[in-house]
Amino acid sequence: MPAPDSEPIRVRRRRWAAVVVILVLLAGGAYWFLGRTPGGAGRNGGFGAMGAMKVPVKIAAAESTPFDVIYTAIGTVTANNTVTVRSRVDGELQKIFFKDGQKVAEGDLLAQIDPRPFQVQLDQALGQQKQNQAQLENARRDLQRYQLLYKQNSIARQQVDTQEALVQQYLGSQKSDQAAVDSARLQLTYTRITAPLSGRLGLRNVDQGNLISSSSTDGLVVITQTQPILAVFTLPQTQLARVLGPLRAGKRLRVDLYDRGDTARLATGELLSVDNQIDVATGTVKFKAQFANEDESLFPNQFVNVRLFVDTLQNATVIPTAAIQQGSIGAFVYVIDENGVAHVRRIQTGPVNEGRMAVSGGLTPGERIVTEGVDRLREGAEVEVVTPESEAEVAKKAAAAAARQAAPGPRGRRPQ
Repeated sequence: MPAPDSEPIRVRRRRWAAVVVILVLLAGGAYWFLGRTPGGAGRNGGFGAMGAMKVPVKIAAAESTPFDVIYTAIGTVTANNTVTVRSRVDGELQKIFFKDGQKVAEGDLLAQIDPRPFQVQLDQALGQQKQNQAQLENARRDLQRYQLLYKQNSIARQQVDTQEALVQQYLGSQKSDQAAVDSARLQLTYTRITAPLSGRLGLRNVDQGNLISSSSTDGLVVITQTQPILAVFTLPQTQLARVLGPLRAGKRLRVDLYDRGDTARLATGELLSVDNQIDVATGTVKFKAQFANEDESLFPNQFVNVRLFVDTLQNATVIPTAAIQQGSIGAFVYVIDENGVAHVRRIQTGPVNEGRMAVSGGLTPGERIVTEGVDRLREGAEVEVVTPESEAEVAKKAAAAAARQAAPGPRGRRPQ
């Protein structure tokens, strides 16, 4: 029969065992957290077996080389000028002289509206002008007679003044008639619709034989000037000062356009202008670049990837972007010393270009940094540098082992 106090002793032992297990788990979690945090990588506390293992990594050396500062953005191609060709008079569209998509030069005839009603108006204005001209000539002759009679004291001065006023009235009518003739002649010229600028036509909106109106919003056709052509894109306001400096100094900044896959270069041009304000909603600034577009590879409203070449840094310290890590201390890399030990090194980052970054501080050219295998590193860890030759040797051994495993055993049987 068990002792009376044996049951409480077992309960106390179980409680102490549970407390010990919880403490061990907390200690293991703290070790794991501190081991993966760069701020805690300076402590060498750890398991002896893990500390003795070398971590396989790939490395690269920091280089001192010229580095292009390039800003990337997504832009939209826009026509240098866009004009909707509309008729200035109403009438029947008699003839169309262009084809859809055709290139035209400024002044080329595009369409003809029935000119007969406007020719009639011009003839009427010319007839009215001749009629008033004849009346003016007659009034002038009468004025000469009245002036001669007045000198002979044959008529009163009032009759001479009345005739002079009549001449002035006909002179005013003469100017009105000339304005009416000019207006009718201008309306007649509007029946010939010509291209206001050089460019490429779109698809026509009105077919031959239809009545065309000057109040139509669609117009006859749209002309876009694509040589040269423009591209509009935005950059963050933090990059504005870096761009404005060389631009205001008169430097021509190169701009390259790439397709939507950002693989094929479509055109090369130069930065043309900068907007005069920052968009407060997005914190960006609009830029406009110009391209010759001689091969017409760019079309209005086309989406493109933009690369703006701002500057070239001479003797910049350049490293692969894959080596850069972010932690509580900011941007850092793992530097390998002469003994093959990894050390955390905080760096000051700079511009990025095609998978490389120019480091403004924290590294010197020639230092070796880890590019692959960073997730298993900590401060003071020993590393084993993996080279392409060693990888090839490992792959060769693995292939040989697989071949031996697949070879048939005695009596044509595969090994079990």
